[in-house]
Amino acid sequence: MEDEVDRLVTAWKRERPDLDVTPMQVLSRITRLALHLDRARREAFADHGLETSDFDVLSALRRSGEPYQLSPGQLVQQTLVTSGTMTHRVDRLVGKGLVDRLPDPSDRRGVLVRLTATGRSSVDGAFTALLAREQDLLADLDPSATAQVVDALRTLSLPFDGS
Repeated sequence: MEDEVDRLVTAWKRERPDLDVTPMQVLSRITRLALHLDRARREAFADHGLETSDFDVLSALRRSGEPYQLSPGQLVQQTLVTSGTMTHRVDRLVGKGLVDRLPDPSDRRGVLVRLTATGRSSVDGAFTALLAREQDLLADLDPSATAQVVDALRTLSLPFDGS
């Protein structure tokens, strides 16, 4: 069984036999899978009127638990975007009626972003659709292979999580 990465690696080995292309065996596959996953996510979210960036904010709020609210700084930290980008995202979500901005009772100058009932319904539906699509993507892996992939990807990602 051969995939597109196998063909790329073979071509590079032929053209540049002086280089070790072993990293491509892993990282090119991760890149290609990420593109397929991104497409599946966009489709799942679009079915619920959301963009990926909308889902990132809404899901951070949903995961926070009752009362489903976070400060913009906490949202920035969880979604790895700039404060300016977060302001734009929150503005868009307020406009869609998916979140509200509320005064922060512990900081007179601060605000909190709270998930609305409509926002909760949207993120819950999008999350359910996303999981169904992701389960389809992983359908060919048995539980032990899935566990091995999880462990290997965790090992690769841990150094980035600290930065």
